[in-house]
Amino acid sequence: MSTMTLHVEAGTPARARKAFYKTLYVQVLFAIVVGGLLGWLEPQIATNEWIKALGDGFIKLIKMVIGPIIFCTVVSGIAHIQDAKKVGRVGVKALLYFEVVSTFALVIGLVVGNLFQVGHGIGAQANAQAVASYAKQAGEHRTVDFVLGIIPDSVVGAFARGDILQILLFSILFGFALMLLGDRGHGVRTLIDELAQGVFGVIAIVMKAAPFGAFGAMAYTIGKFGPAALGNLAGLVGLFYMTAALFVFVVLGTIARIAGFRIVRFLAYIKDELLIVLGTSSSESALPQLMRKLEALGCSKSVVGLVVPTGYSFNLDGTNIYMTLATLFIAQAMGVELSYGDQLTILLVAMLTSKGASGVTGAGFVTLAATLSVVNPVLVPGMAIVFSIDKFMSECRALTNIVGNGVACIVVSWWEGELDRGKLRDAMAGKAPASDAGAMREAV
Repeated sequence: MSTMTLHVEAGTPARARKAFYKTLYVQVLFAIVVGGLLGWLEPQIATNEWIKALGDGFIKLIKMVIGPIIFCTVVSGIAHIQDAKKVGRVGVKALLYFEVVSTFALVIGLVVGNLFQVGHGIGAQANAQAVASYAKQAGEHRTVDFVLGIIPDSVVGAFARGDILQILLFSILFGFALMLLGDRGHGVRTLIDELAQGVFGVIAIVMKAAPFGAFGAMAYTIGKFGPAALGNLAGLVGLFYMTAALFVFVVLGTIARIAGFRIVRFLAYIKDELLIVLGTSSSESALPQLMRKLEALGCSKSVVGLVVPTGYSFNLDGTNIYMTLATLFIAQAMGVELSYGDQLTILLVAMLTSKGASGVTGAGFVTLAATLSVVNPVLVPGMAIVFSIDKFMSECRALTNIVGNGVACIVVSWWEGELDRGKLRDAMAGKAPASDAGAMREAV
């Protein structure tokens, strides 16, 4: 009897392989291609408000649960820590890492912009009216307002607006309170842990709509702006994508090797999230799944809860590259010479403006306006030169940002000595346990 049982068990496959067309990344990739074709061939249909609503609706569904995800993850991570000093230590390490890597991103943008001066000879006419609203937002958004803006007027208001930094602040304070309660807070900790599982379940359901969201967003973008919108500005788009790739594979790739993993393997591990970001042009659309996968990768829950949400405001590598590269491009197109002193000013100002405009609608364009107004106000109207192609570059900004935050979380976990090498090795080899990332992939 036992022999028969062993024979049956040995002959039974551990898990039937899912058909390729049922996997999320294939579905999203197909939707992006079909959406792009529809926008190119039938722009009138692609720009229909219901097509646009597919993309907007999916992003709203994701944003609906970002607040609860951050709250549950951060509170649970801190509440289970015995040493209160650890939270501050992780935070300092994360911010130090963010500043160092952000500086590399800004410098690479400057270097490439000087080497490949694609802005010369365009002779584009600047239209101040087209970018007036962005310049106005940038002028009104001061650093002091940003700092005060981290403190919510009310906790409910922070969750209602989906303000990541405000939710993060309250979550940290609540987590500390539970940690100090000790055994008396056990019931609340358990409840939050279970609530997190429920919210991740909601994410798994919502992700089934990802192909529709990617289709709608891509179709509308191509249909509205069209390939012709690139025109003679294609050089900037191509240069930006090339610079972002250089940053990911050289800078982040080197950091990854030092931390003990390969950037190519990591990109393959988060391919679902990258395609969702590509289709929706929003890195927030993949935030919950990224946090889940990083835990499955071997990063501790406390580090994931602190580093990833903070990184979405303080570690915007793609936005940093965009700001320095676009500033040089605009100056070249308008015939304004920028000295090395001016370029050093760009570097310093961009370090601040990239944080100061966090959470503002059209943040990438707002930060560019803020940077130009400080470096040389004459350049601000020149934003109209890149206005028509900004949408084509927002995908690359979002992709670079999400990769940068994922790498940051792994590095800080490794730095903190809380990276599970066994999980990291298995996940990178596609052997993540079903209870973690594998379960998430099966659910979607």
